[in-house]
Amino acid sequence: MPVSDPPDILVAVDLVGIFVFAISGALVAVRRGFDLFGALVMAGTTGLGGGFLRDVLIDATPPAALADWRYLVVPLLAGLLTFAFHPAVGRLERVVDVFDAFGLSLFCVTGALKAVEFGLGPVPAALMGMVTGIGGGMVRDLLANRPPVVFNGTLYATPALVGATVAVLLDRVSLSLGLVVLAASGVCLVLRLLAMVLDWRAPLPHGPANV
Repeated sequence: MPVSDPPDILVAVDLVGIFVFAISGALVAVRRGFDLFGALVMAGTTGLGGGFLRDVLIDATPPAALADWRYLVVPLLAGLLTFAFHPAVGRLERVVDVFDAFGLSLFCVTGALKAVEFGLGPVPAALMGMVTGIGGGMVRDLLANRPPVVFNGTLYATPALVGATVAVLLDRVSLSLGLVVLAASGVCLVLRLLAMVLDWRAPLPHGPANV
């Protein structure tokens, strides 16, 4: 189906989220002892992975990461800066975690709204928003040979799903795009920050696992 180009506000929000996630991917690469190429690959996959997966699933081809040069330059720049100044960036890890929460909140909203634009119903659109938010981090963790953060009890996917759901619901009542992005991303951000500060965690199994 023909779909118009995304509004400038959604593109800007997407690029900010990509930059933030790319920094987290490059930091993981540096700490794993990867070389410059490895750091750039990790920055790119972390920043672009969720959006790439979403675009393939909703048949938005070619994916935005391949159709717009800015989507490739932003994670490349983030990876280079992180690789060059990783001691300083590493000392700001708590700040990076906060920015990661901002990135999650922005991505889940843009992912959900793009899915709506491509004709998906409320439930699948909300799921696509969550996938957009968590997809890059999952790819990052798999490449770094560690369990994905979303599976270790951390409340990460849940805030993304809630934020995406709010975005879909508010979009259906015809609020302005700016208000939808602000309100829905704000809900996700507050939930994620509270989970970080208060150490909210999803239930984990008790006792020894049977293998």
